[in-house]
Formats: sequence, structure tokens, C-alpha cells
Amino acid sequence: MSEKQGLTLAFVISLVGGLIVLFVSLVNAVWFGSNGPNWGGFGDYMRNMMGGYHNFMGTYASSTGFFTAVSIASFVCGVIVLMSALILRIHPEEHFLWGVVIVVFSVISFVGMGGYFVGAGFGIIGGALALTYKPIP
Repeated sequence: MSEKQGLTLAFVISLVGGLIVLFVSLVNAVWFGSNGPNWGGFGDYMRNMMGGYHNFMGTYASSTGFFTAVSIASFVCGVIVLMSALILRIHPEEHFLWGVVIVVFSVISFVGMGGYFVGAGFGIIGGALALTYKPIP
């Protein structure tokens, strides 16, 4: 029982990070998948300056399909971080393995902004706590 109590902080922080990444990437995937406006990139408000012959990025930077794919990749990373945090709680003796998985997929979730970087940050901190955990003899 004391092993599970020692990893509670790592579990909670990783779980919160995974939930943030999961929720934000799901919202982004639905937004861009439904062809919502892209206010943050080279979208419609910049057509006069960036359109025509001066549109050096083409439709790449304003492609909703690209952002949808990135959001789905971040969603998968959020699911993996969430499941790894739950397995960390169930099997605390494997804390090093699940800490590595949490850190790796939290870093990969930065591709889709990692829950506006907050979720990825929580995942990295929680995974690092799981990596550095020393059971009390």
C-alpha cells in the first residue's frame, strides 16, 4: 500500500496532463474537422497581404486537414499518457517503464500543442516524478 501512496503525486499530475491534452486535441480536431475558420494562421483575414502571387505558403498553413491530422495525433498521445498514468497507479513496481512512456508521449504531444503546452508540461513533470521515485524500504 505504501508504494501506491508514494506514486500518487506522479499519477495525479500525469492524469491531469493526459486529460488536458485529450480534451484540447479533441476540441481542435472537431473544430478543424468541421472546416471551422482558422483565425490563427494564414487564414482569410490575411488574404489581401498574403494572397495572389504573394501566397508563398500555398494552402499548407491554412489547411484544416493538416490541423485535423495534427490534432488527432495529439489526441492519440493524450490517450496513451492517460492510460499510462492509470497503469502506473495499478502497477507501481513498473514506475520506471511507465514514467518513460508518459514523458515520451507528452513530448510527442507538443506537435499538436500538447493541450496548449500545459497538458504536455504536466505530463512531463508527472513522468519525471515517476522516473525518480524511490520506494521506501
